[in-house]
Amino acid sequence: MEIVLEKIKINDNWKEFLKDEFLKSYFLDIKVKYIKTLNEGKTIYPPANLIFNAFNLTPLKDLKIIILGQDPYHNPNQAMGLSFSVPIGVKIPPSLLNIYKELQQDLNIPIAKHGDLSKWAKQGVLLLNSILSVEANKPASHANFGWQNFTDAVISKLSQEKEGLIFLLWGTYAKNKKNLIDTRKHYVLEAAHPSPLARNAFLGCKHFSKTNDILTFMHKDIIDWNLNS
Repeated sequence: MEIVLEKIKINDNWKEFLKDEFLKSYFLDIKVKYIKTLNEGKTIYPPANLIFNAFNLTPLKDLKIIILGQDPYHNPNQAMGLSFSVPIGVKIPPSLLNIYKELQQDLNIPIAKHGDLSKWAKQGVLLLNSILSVEANKPASHANFGWQNFTDAVISKLSQEKEGLIFLLWGTYAKNKKNLIDTRKHYVLEAAHPSPLARNAFLGCKHFSKTNDILTFMHKDIIDWNLNS
């Protein structure tokens, strides 16, 4: 058990930025529920060392964009701590495939052969799920852990203490987080969820070109969205 918990680490800059949250009672409750689930012999995704992968791959000082997801993938080998992302070698999920189709339409970027979005994360795109863990084969099973308190606090604190961030809110769940964001200081782009269940309403949103236009306007480096290179 201790070995598993020791693998759950967040880099020092984010740890300092979020230190008050880690001391709050709700975060202790998350730990208790997480440990209880492990003690019951249940499998949790993503692996412990990837729980905070979004933060560890995206340095706070380089943060430009936040793409909000909801729940980690609950099937084996899929969840890697980045919203919408799956490891290389894993079949690309339908929502991510629609994201790739939009990239192709928007920026003429060929559809990637894999689903690993780490390249985006390393350029300053925080791929943040609202819930950071899930029990194997049980979607939304950790919705009562309290992770939303933590990730809502992340969004609020970023909104308060940073300027010029771009929030991409896809689907109703993500759009409901808009009230946490100061739109006088930040940019918010909204679209339908990329899931095929949304009848492909996501396609045509042009969020990738719009995001790069905003970054250019702010004299920041644009994102290289091409995952094939």
